[in-house]
Amino acid sequence: MIEVRNLRKEYDNVTPLKDVNTVIRDGDVIAIIGPSGTGKSTFLRCLNLLEQPTGGQIIVNGEDITSKNCNINLVRQKMGMVFQSFNLFGHQTIIENIMYAPVKRLGMSKQEAYDKGMELLKTVGLAQKAMNYPDELSGGQKQRVAIARALAMDPDTLLFDEPTSALDPTMVGEVQAVIRELAKSGKTLLIVTHEMAFARQISNRVFFMDEGGIYEDGTPEQIFENPQRENTIRFIRKLKVLTLDIDSKDYDFPAANNEIENFCYRSGIVKAECMKMQAVAEELCQHILLSELDNPKIQMTAEYSAASNETVVTVKYNGKAFDPATTMDELAYKVLLGRIKSLQYEQTEGAYTNLVKITL
Repeated sequence: MIEVRNLRKEYDNVTPLKDVNTVIRDGDVIAIIGPSGTGKSTFLRCLNLLEQPTGGQIIVNGEDITSKNCNINLVRQKMGMVFQSFNLFGHQTIIENIMYAPVKRLGMSKQEAYDKGMELLKTVGLAQKAMNYPDELSGGQKQRVAIARALAMDPDTLLFDEPTSALDPTMVGEVQAVIRELAKSGKTLLIVTHEMAFARQISNRVFFMDEGGIYEDGTPEQIFENPQRENTIRFIRKLKVLTLDIDSKDYDFPAANNEIENFCYRSGIVKAECMKMQAVAEELCQHILLSELDNPKIQMTAEYSAASNETVVTVKYNGKAFDPATTMDELAYKVLLGRIKSLQYEQTEGAYTNLVKITL
């Protein structure tokens, strides 16, 4: 168990942590979310004294680790940390990276450390990369190695500081899958993340950090569906919005597709929802509307709400009244309907004379 009492951290020109109080129970999986600059990573780094608190106490299994008499190196052996930048030793092979701390810190024999390291690499799906060097691996693979390295010390607690923020969107899923499995292991996990869907799926508690502390602490259902405090409500219910303007039959569809994918990644929208949004762009905008409109003026707006975990897409376009249901491209319309929950069409006034509202 970790108990945090009146934790404060000051820098010369800012105080990210003013008065943090909480109890972290054994086996908790806690997602730490909140606006940028609210002390999320600082809080995590204070827990194992990578950042020295200005005041307060951190009590780990009954021991005040902020005390001058505490051997913090012993504490860190049971509190592993995974950084966003991997921090692997470039001159060592993958298995050597994992063996290093158990041999140096725990006095393990090289053979024992090797055997354990190989088991951990199998756990994260990278046993075949044991003899490679870090620069031969992708970002996602490096992060999985970093997780295996942290596990090599058999920690009770694992701290993840934005573990997927430095990754290409295509590599995020593989790291999240490993963390999901760890969440079932009984270890205590604290994960700073900006990916709301992931935070909601993996945790049993969520810390929303703001105003120098843990502004609201609750279950994922409470925080994401029924937040109690004003700043949490504003943050959770804030709509993420993407707008695409299409004004030519030759517009860059692959670039638009990529823009949708990046929007989904930044907003924490799962891949299945992202693919539905891309289907709207492809089937409705690309195949149906561009074939119908002589001088296209199309605006596609996607609004995602973390509160309801729902995306609503509005497509406005010019020209005469045209309901997509009457399209000659019946296949495209059928594919579109198969990917969404509902579609409503109406005529409007102004530059855009048609409007389609789609719920994914």
